[in-house]
Amino acid sequence: MADDPKKAYPLPKFHFQLDWGGTRIGFTEVSGLDFETKVIEYREGSSPLFNKGKQPGLTEYKNITLKRGTFDGDFEFFEQWKKTMMFQEGKEKFRRDVTIRLLNEEHQPVISWSVAKAWPTKVTSTDLKADASEIAIESMELAHEGLTIVEAKK
Repeated sequence: MADDPKKAYPLPKFHFQLDWGGTRIGFTEVSGLDFETKVIEYREGSSPLFNKGKQPGLTEYKNITLKRGTFDGDFEFFEQWKKTMMFQEGKEKFRRDVTIRLLNEEHQPVISWSVAKAWPTKVTSTDLKADASEIAIESMELAHEGLTIVEAKK
């Protein structure tokens, strides 16, 4: 690893792209790429040991939060949330597979995260402050059914 000059430094996290079910949307921040396997503790009643054994249980995926600037007339976050919340047949079609890619200097993916069957569970509009000179940022929280890390092909 140390012999390869490209692997001498950690990757910067500011250069990324997100494909939202086939549509590429710009975001300022993506967070929540977390997963955790729960621990099942078990002790057999006749065990001579005074401790519990541990084994892997169910995997839990955290919600992913997407943040971006608010644009005039752009209500895509709200519209996607509204479609997901409608009680109608075929609601499953509003779930989307999402791909998040960390890019290198040549704009090539280095690491990709594949998110399965994502749907918006929360939309937050920007806060308003009369004494601030900041960009209006909106956010959307995605629930999903799986997160896979994929190494980029060399």
